[in-house]
Amino acid sequence: MKLVAGIDSSTQSTTIVLRSLEDGSTVATGRSAHPRTTPPVSEQDPAHWWSALKLAMDQARAAAAATGVVPDVAAVTIDAQAHGLVPLDQHGSVIRPAKLWNDTTSVPEARELVARLGAATWAGRAGSVPPGAFTISKILWLKRHEPESYSRLRTILLPHDWLTYQLTGEYVTDPGDASGTGYYHPDSGQWDVGLLELVDPAVDWSERLPRVVGCDEAAGVITAAAAQYLDLADDTIIGPGTADNQASAVGMGVLPGDVVFSLGTSGVVFARCGEPVYDPSGWINGNADAAGGFLPVVCTLNAAKVTDTFARILGVDHAELSRLALAAPASDPDRPVLAAYLDGERVPDRPGASGTLTGIRTDTTREQIARAAYEGVLAGLVAGLHVMARVGLSTRGRVAVTGGGARAEAYRQLLSDLTGRPVYTVDQSESAAAGAAVQSAAIVRGATVAEMTEAWAPHWALAAEPRLDASAEELLARYAQTSLWAGLETATSSTDQSSKET
Repeated sequence: MKLVAGIDSSTQSTTIVLRSLEDGSTVATGRSAHPRTTPPVSEQDPAHWWSALKLAMDQARAAAAATGVVPDVAAVTIDAQAHGLVPLDQHGSVIRPAKLWNDTTSVPEARELVARLGAATWAGRAGSVPPGAFTISKILWLKRHEPESYSRLRTILLPHDWLTYQLTGEYVTDPGDASGTGYYHPDSGQWDVGLLELVDPAVDWSERLPRVVGCDEAAGVITAAAAQYLDLADDTIIGPGTADNQASAVGMGVLPGDVVFSLGTSGVVFARCGEPVYDPSGWINGNADAAGGFLPVVCTLNAAKVTDTFARILGVDHAELSRLALAAPASDPDRPVLAAYLDGERVPDRPGASGTLTGIRTDTTREQIARAAYEGVLAGLVAGLHVMARVGLSTRGRVAVTGGGARAEAYRQLLSDLTGRPVYTVDQSESAAAGAAVQSAAIVRGATVAEMTEAWAPHWALAAEPRLDASAEELLARYAQTSLWAGLETATSSTDQSSKET
């Protein structure tokens, strides 16, 4: 059976999905863990990603064979965690461990870079106001803190770029992942090396950046060494790949106007659109997507790990934490409120913050505390949805929740309560890896990624509807005060009515 492979190399693990080239059905999956990291210093050796990819591929191939399928993989495409800096020397060797997206040590450098040009200029030139997550701040950090490593720097890659390099021997990236560097213009599709000159004006940065391939263009063909390592055919095609959120949008079949809340290590809300979005406030990153359009994103550092923490504190498992949260009264305007900045925060830009739980009384219950944990994660993302509507982005399509957190009924129901809209889950496990497989299929079939996204779109199932007596506006207003997110009061109190349409 002809198969295509999609690979998602996330912060926590590598996941591989093998899909039938004929109809897109999932044939087998594989997974292998990565070393754990905890901000403010969050680093991984890329060699671990490569070995995890091998283990996950072996597992997926064995699973396919166990069902009687001879795995004949025609194409492989990789998506990965965005923003991370993989610095290479003149020989293509990794100089030091990659600094990941959730490494907050370069926040001072990011703030300095923004101050030098102003937020509006950054938004206009790079599509986003760069936070400490973005690659450009990590390059300046490397120059400041590790000058010997910086002196050896010859090529700058992102995690997905580096893994594609292992497969093809080519330095390439795609528009979606390039959008999170801080030196790429999503609308023009060009590197802006002038922004990198703020880091070092003496360097010819154009020689140190990968080639940007289009979303419908192959990155190359697998090398003999990689084919032998992964037990793949010598003519296996390698797709362009992209960043994780862009791949998830493809795997989920997201349409323009749809809104997706992703609850994993980070919390993300994104929407597809046909025009670029520029937000000088820095709340929205105006990214390109993986299908020829745009994918504006609001991203927080703290999501499912917040509820992990509260489950541990309350001494319950995740199922019981969800049950407790839903047992709290739906109408409860005086309930506790959590600003869920347990590991600092990216949006708002508070890398040194910690979590704050307010509104506790002598009669506060475990149920209310459990609910506060879920709502603390969701409230910041719902506020991001309101900001998207405020800048004119259409958010009138469907609302979906995905990621590990989507398995919890409390996350699904409370998201519906806070948005006042029906919430859907998507009948597609491992959506990021599945999206990368869609890219593989598009390359093999000679179709566009947009066409394959529509052809292989999964079913969206209704998961929750808003409870009539849920008190969302009061909670969001109190969250705005607790979180100290400047301007959030305006964003949450002037809800765009069009965002409630379905």
